Amino acid sequence: MRELIRPVVQGAARLDAATPASRDRAVDALRALAILGVVLVHWLVTALVADGGTLHTDSPLRHLPQLAPISWAFQTLAVFFLVGGHVATRSLATAQEDGQSYGQWLRARLTRLFAPVAALLALWTVAAVALLLTGADLATVRTLVKLAVSPLWFLLVFAALTAATPLLTRVNPLWPLAVVLHVDLVRFGLGGPSWLGWVNLAAGWLVPYTLGAAWTRGELERRRAGWILLAGGAAVTAALVAWAGYPASMVGVPGAAVSNLNPPTLVAVTFGMAQCGLALLLRAPLRRALRRPVAWAAVVLVNLSAMTVFLWHQTALTATTATALLAGRLPGLHTVPDGPGWIAARLLWLPVFALALGVCRTAFRSHERRADRRAPRPSRVVRVHRGPADAAAKEARRA
Repeated sequence: MRELIRPVVQGAARLDAATPASRDRAVDALRALAILGVVLVHWLVTALVADGGTLHTDSPLRHLPQLAPISWAFQTLAVFFLVGGHVATRSLATAQEDGQSYGQWLRARLTRLFAPVAALLALWTVAAVALLLTGADLATVRTLVKLAVSPLWFLLVFAALTAATPLLTRVNPLWPLAVVLHVDLVRFGLGGPSWLGWVNLAAGWLVPYTLGAAWTRGELERRRAGWILLAGGAAVTAALVAWAGYPASMVGVPGAAVSNLNPPTLVAVTFGMAQCGLALLLRAPLRRALRRPVAWAAVVLVNLSAMTVFLWHQTALTATTATALLAGRLPGLHTVPDGPGWIAARLLWLPVFALALGVCRTAFRSHERRADRRAPRPSRVVRVHRGPADAAAKEARRA
């Protein structure tokens, strides 16, 4: 066992030594945690129930609303937008100092976002056609494709905010928060049209994104800022759920009259502010923890495959579920998620989903690497150096 562990430890040590001292490792850790949180929440609360020859979506949160805290723990999109706003504003400032134009900077950022998407769309186009030609139910194919490509909505919103970064570097987060508040007042309090809620798709995620810009400006360095966001966001969220009728779940629930996430509601935004406050408070502990080479190597590896993991995690779920249906209706996979038995069975399926995602990462990580090479960033995870390094260090130098 020691002989197996030694190469890992040595590789992690080389990767740690190659990391610039100026690198804020907490930023990479928060990004990795946000990505893994999104993956886990989808794997835990997304059910594909087999009804005859048809698969349709369901959720344990619909049958067991007491499980709503799962969504509180793992719905981490606000943290991703916080980190995204911080990294984008810092990256833009660095690019401008280096004489790079806005167009060059934006092209590099968007290339890294969208280059890996082509493989996902191509595979599911072929898969959908093949399933229909072999007689698969149209509703089932639509369900599978919709789930598999659902991560793309996030990329579109994130790309729009990235493009607007020069305009957002000085925006106070209270402005988009006020927009969300007024949209919800009109929509829920005055009986306004439901389509008005889609204004919050931009305004809602602008709040954590502009908090990231405030982080870059140095306005959130004091722990007091983190505590205000955490305590204030949590208190307002609890009050809105308890007295204003908002759902407790921070993810969409099939059949629910209102979703906090699709589009974002005021509760989703205030809850996201609490998450951002917690993330800011965790920066110092994370920096201390990531002084350990093995812990830092794990964070680097997640970040190197962040886009691949995010894009393909739903494919891992849907492919596993559809393939396993050949063996019949399996508990935790094809059955109605209405009891503790389903939850226990779903937990046993998580390693299988992870294995399927590992296969996807191996197959499609090359698209992300090519995007990284076409769109070099001024801020690298590790320094380029001449000495030998393991595979992780070689990949990290491309990031």
